[in-house]
Amino acid sequence: MIPKTMSELEELRVECRQMVNKRASASAAAAVVPVLGLDVGADLTIMYELVKTINEKFGLSPSQLERVSSAVKGRILVLATSLGSEYIGRVVTKKMLAALLKKTTKKIAVKQVTKFVPFVGQAVAASISFSAMRYLGNAHVEKCYEVCKQLLEEQTLMMQE
Repeated sequence: MIPKTMSELEELRVECRQMVNKRASASAAAAVVPVLGLDVGADLTIMYELVKTINEKFGLSPSQLERVSSAVKGRILVLATSLGSEYIGRVVTKKMLAALLKKTTKKIAVKQVTKFVPFVGQAVAASISFSAMRYLGNAHVEKCYEVCKQLLEEQTLMMQE
């Protein structure tokens, strides 16, 4: 359900950012394992679940948007598009997320090479994985937050008129 107040929205933002940090830690743990490509698969799975969960927490999953009026749904999709989000209100696929992870391609390539250097390389790979996952996850949280914030502001303006 879409948050009804700014305080609910702020609490949700904090909760989701904490969740992103936990999932980024899981991504870092997968990066330590010296098996080529294992961490990329783990990152896709983690990001897939993360985006789905964030959408649901903000009330912006496709199934949740089916229950709101077409005007509100349309407004949400316009706001999401204006913020550059392909993941709000849509069914998220692993193929879509692979495109998202490509934004961090250089980091992923460095991570793949460095993880085979004992100790230091694994630490670097874990650090890269953590920071990339945290960046992508928090960017999605902020987009969901902005969509809900703008909706709340518009609703407040409409009630004042």
